[in-house]
Amino acid sequence: MIKTIFLLLITLSCAFGSGIKWEKNYASALKQSKALNKPIMFVISNHNCHFCVQFESTALSNPKVIQKLNTQYVPLIVYMDENPVFPNDLYVGGTPATWFLKSDGEPLFEPVMGAVDTARFLKALDIVSDEYKKISTKK
Repeated sequence: MIKTIFLLLITLSCAFGSGIKWEKNYASALKQSKALNKPIMFVISNHNCHFCVQFESTALSNPKVIQKLNTQYVPLIVYMDENPVFPNDLYVGGTPATWFLKSDGEPLFEPVMGAVDTARFLKALDIVSDEYKKISTKK
C-alpha cells in the first residue's frame, strides 16, 4: 500500500510539473515572447536576499501562479549575484523587482517591488494579461 501511494505521488508530481519553466537569458526571452505573442514576466532576484527567497517560496511556488506563468507568460529570472546580462535601465536598485515587458522589451508597467503575496500577485498577473491582450490586438 505504501509503495502504491508513493508511486501515485511521484506520478502526480511529474504530471503537474515541478514549477515555473524559467528562461534565464534576456535575449532568448525576447525571442520567445515575439514568437509566442506572450508578455515577459521578468524577475530580478538575488540568492542572498531574504525577500527574494520569500517571494520565490510563496507566490512563485503557488500552483495557480505556476500554471498562469507557464501558459500565459514567458517567465524570466536573473540573479544579480550571478552577473546577469540585461538592460541597465531595468535594474532599479533593489530585489526582488518584477517587470512585465512587451516582446520588444518595453515595460508594460512600473516594476512590482518586494515579496508580493500570492493573492495580489495572481491579480497582477490577470491585469497584465488583459492589458497585453488589448495592446497586441491593436496592432
